Parts: sequence; C-alpha cells; structure tokens
Amino acid sequence: MEQCDQDYVDMDSPGHITFKKGGAGQLHFGCVEAELDWRCEADAERVEFTFSGFDEGDEVTGRGWAKAEGTRLTGRIVFHQGDESGFAAVKGGR
Repeated sequence: MEQCDQDYVDMDSPGHITFKKGGAGQLHFGCVEAELDWRCEADAERVEFTFSGFDEGDEVTGRGWAKAEGTRLTGRIVFHQGDESGFAAVKGGR
C-alpha cells in the first residue's frame, strides 16, 4: 500500500482483499476489517466496490476500485472523508 508499510498491512494477520462470486467480499489490512460490495460491468476493465467495517473498533466506510493484470491486482481504497491509498496484491499471496 502507498500509505502503509508491509509490517502495518500484516500487523494482525496477512493483509488481503477478496472478491467472492455474487458481489460480496472482504478487505483486511492493519486494524481494518471490512465487508465489500462490488460490481463489474461486462465491458469494464476494473471492479468498483464500497466497503463497510471497522478500524480499531471505529466504524469506517468507503469505496475503491481494482484492476486485474495477470496474477496482480492493483487499485485504490478511499475512506469516506478520510485517507486514501493505492494498493497492489498478488493472487494467493504476495
């Protein structure tokens, strides 16, 4: 992540973003744990999502997008009225 080092991302458990069939998913990094609601148009190059969850016990919401490039996923996470950061992930791990 642009705004966080890997030690923070993996603080509690390995950071991850998961897109499940049907438009659900999960996001976890540092102290952030959130559920995703995602959509992808048939001809779209990227997935757009909203999220709702907790950061150190405080409720958080936001939005973001992700784009697959082979086994690599890149995107951006934006907290409602707060921080934002680009991210990169690899399918099945780092």
